[in-house]
Amino acid sequence: MQEATPAPRSGGRPQAPKAVSIRDVAKEAGVSHQTVSRVVNGHPRVKEPTRARVLDVIARMGYTPNRMARALAGGAVRSVTVLTSDTSLYGASATLKGIEEAARAADFTVQISVLDTGSARKPADVAARVSRPGEAVLVIAFDAPGVRAWQALPAGFPAAAAVERPEDGRPGDRPQLWLDDRAAAAQATRYLLGLGHETVHYLAIPSSTTRIGQRTEGWRDGLRAAGKPLPEPLDAGWSPRSGYLVARSLLADPSVTAVLCGNDDLALGVLRAAREADRDVPGDLSVVGFDDAPHSAYAHPALTTVRLDFEGLGRGCFGLLHRLLEPDTAPALPLWAEPELIVRESSGPAPIRRDRPKG
Repeated sequence: MQEATPAPRSGGRPQAPKAVSIRDVAKEAGVSHQTVSRVVNGHPRVKEPTRARVLDVIARMGYTPNRMARALAGGAVRSVTVLTSDTSLYGASATLKGIEEAARAADFTVQISVLDTGSARKPADVAARVSRPGEAVLVIAFDAPGVRAWQALPAGFPAAAAVERPEDGRPGDRPQLWLDDRAAAAQATRYLLGLGHETVHYLAIPSSTTRIGQRTEGWRDGLRAAGKPLPEPLDAGWSPRSGYLVARSLLADPSVTAVLCGNDDLALGVLRAAREADRDVPGDLSVVGFDDAPHSAYAHPALTTVRLDFEGLGRGCFGLLHRLLEPDTAPALPLWAEPELIVRESSGPAPIRRDRPKG
């Protein structure tokens, strides 16, 4: 049976429920609408019993702050522009996710401007990507376009960046954060040497600058500390295809028993090349990736890799900017996890050399 629809009053259309306003909340809580605004924006100069009462009313009445209404009323709409390059890469996309989560929790809007290979070479190019003069900017500077944008950003913009670990490990003149992937690469290299491999070959991702990348340096640190042979690093790109193409010639050498890759996508290409070369993983060949992208646990075999907390880095990067913008009200800088080696199925003991003379 079809349910009858109540007739509209006075011949007009049915009226939509009225949205709860800031003044409705203020009346119910017995405070001024300015006090409600302070609570919504996390202002410290509100007594805790008052803050608790206002938050309770907000929850019961379902009040949602309206940024557009705030702008029309002459209030400030807090926003940040994120400059990033290839968001299809796991590190950039996960860092961006962390930034967005932290910004949303702090009631900031987020705008994203994607950098291509040839963009943002001059300060004016970078400034043009920000909607308003002096607006807050975050830069994801894991590659050359991001680094150029970070270096070219005019001084008048409050800004922070997520960067590759500096060569000297020092913070620098401007607010920036990083993950210590150099130490993590050294740890992964020591792990493979500990399995009995004579050396470890390395497929390198492009560095963010013209110098050698910090993951490459960490791999070298591990080999040098152990007194092991140091092969030439093999320059690759970012994709599984580039890892596959480089690995096809590398794996033709049966003495190659361990490969560390600059990211998990390169490692997927190495796994494919190993299957085509009839190299068993991990029986004949150990493969280790980097980043712990979501697909790495579901590769065949499941990929041993270095887990990097990019989302935590993104939250920390926004926190650094938030403290710069609102030093009196911004919360303490959030913590993020240290790099961690995740051992799965693609790594194992070095194969027994059958060409060694018997004792």
